[in-house]
Amino acid sequence: MKALLDTSVLVATFYSDHEQHTASLDLFVGLNPKTGAAAAHSLAEVYSTLTGMPGKRRVSPEHALLFLGDVRERLRIVGLGEHEYLQAIEGFAAEGVTGGAIYDALIAQCARKAQASAIYTWNVKDFRRMGGWVAALVRKPDEA
Repeated sequence: MKALLDTSVLVATFYSDHEQHTASLDLFVGLNPKTGAAAAHSLAEVYSTLTGMPGKRRVSPEHALLFLGDVRERLRIVGLGEHEYLQAIEGFAAEGVTGGAIYDALIAQCARKAQASAIYTWNVKDFRRMGGWVAALVRKPDEA
């Protein structure tokens, strides 16, 4: 089984006081580049989230980069090429995906490219609303 972890799972993995930390961390540490993946776009989202949090939850860019290094060691990072990116947007647009949902759709496309059998997320509704093959792959980390 190949699992793709989305941004919500990676952020929960980072924060030890996050309510979904344990399930996210258990899933994360059980993976390796042959069994786990993350979308390249999620690296930017994780960095943005960690360094943009308010107050004491904000981490330094260096600390965020250390965590992203761990992500790169543990998971295969999957990106889309120019043509894949445009084809994905066109395909999801034809399915009625609009607004910010396109970012989750692109993460789903990375899961397809990685031949993942599951997309692990805490934002289940956001992915399931796309229906079809995307909805069939969506799982919460505590369902692993």
